[in-house]
Amino acid sequence: MTTVSVGIVLVSHSPLLAAGLSELVGQLGGGRVAVAVAAGTADGALGTSYDLVLSAVRQADSGAGVLVLPDLGSSVLTARAALQDLGRDEVVLVDAPFVEGAVAAVVTASTGAELAEVLAAAQDARHAPKF
Repeated sequence: MTTVSVGIVLVSHSPLLAAGLSELVGQLGGGRVAVAVAAGTADGALGTSYDLVLSAVRQADSGAGVLVLPDLGSSVLTARAALQDLGRDEVVLVDAPFVEGAVAAVVTASTGAELAEVLAAAQDARHAPKF
């Protein structure tokens, strides 16, 4: 039986940064959350790619919605353009810290929470003290 949960897309300029974060949150989600990466350019260089964002959204989409979490700068612009063209309300871009937001989103999604709750958890991560 396949679990349907909100999927998470990590959009980063760095394939290595996103791969490391994906590894971390994959462990935290216990395999119950699809986490896809759209990082770097098609040739593996630093940057962002419209096509990789769309591909990652398709990969992470199990039917419960997709939360897209960009790292900074042009990754926000690239993700915003891709999602606008995609035109699906159940795929949302979140303004949240990359690491803390991803952790909160995956942990919350792993409980079976709906998209609005996963979105709120990622956003609320901005206010979580580290110590």
